[in-house]
Amino acid sequence: MSATPRTEPRTLAPPQRRAATVTDNARLGAYRLITAAEPRPPAPPQPGQFYMLSTAEGWGGGSDERPYLPRAFSHARACDGRLSFLLDEVGPGTRRLARLRAGEGLLVLGPLGVGWRPQRDGTRPLLVGGGVGAAPLLCLQDELGPEPPVLLGFRSAAHAEAASLFSGRPQLATDDGSSGRRGLVTDLLREELDREAATTVFACGPPAMLEAVRLVCADRGAPAQLALESGMACGFGACFGCVVPTRGGYLRLCVDGPVLDADQLESALFPGAGH
Repeated sequence: MSATPRTEPRTLAPPQRRAATVTDNARLGAYRLITAAEPRPPAPPQPGQFYMLSTAEGWGGGSDERPYLPRAFSHARACDGRLSFLLDEVGPGTRRLARLRAGEGLLVLGPLGVGWRPQRDGTRPLLVGGGVGAAPLLCLQDELGPEPPVLLGFRSAAHAEAASLFSGRPQLATDDGSSGRRGLVTDLLREELDREAATTVFACGPPAMLEAVRLVCADRGAPAQLALESGMACGFGACFGCVVPTRGGYLRLCVDGPVLDADQLESALFPGAGH
């Protein structure tokens, strides 16, 4: 197994979980937006980095509790010692996180990994998100400002309520046409790239969406950065559970990603993607 050399610095947080206090757990359409206060974070997170999350109580170990590994989440926002995470209830771990109440403890490990890098010289940034993949684009918009266009795809209007977190007026596509255009976010992407070819695409979403983004950008010669998802158990590269194949060898997403350049990949679909 060969490894691809990396030039970006890896941010490795202290190897222990820290207790943050939940300040809000708000319903946002089909999602939850969890905000927690951390009094002494080790370093300000960069857009595109991630955290390993678990609850301080009820996270396995008891007779009626399933033991969980921490769950990896890119942060949606980080401001004044508060972290926000966009959550979709899809399994026992995320359901437990969704039940958190204000005042309860959220255990966090991070920030981890390599996030977004600046766009290529002479290009404009274009943000493309699908589902909860909108989260790491939100903090990127906070850094870039409201001018770069934002394209978002969701299953339905209930899921598309997450678009309200963004500044300006993101362009929307939904599977059922209940909000924005009926279709896929990649339909919007093709139109934007036809309108302005000198573009760097920043994309996060489910694996099939990212593979479609990769192919569209390759066809039009547009550089793209993809925030990938894979099963993660540790966050420090020790377990090799998030290894992904690239053109130059294998990388561990938790330390060499989760953001990779699209031209490094033969495909954004790989074993473990989306888990």
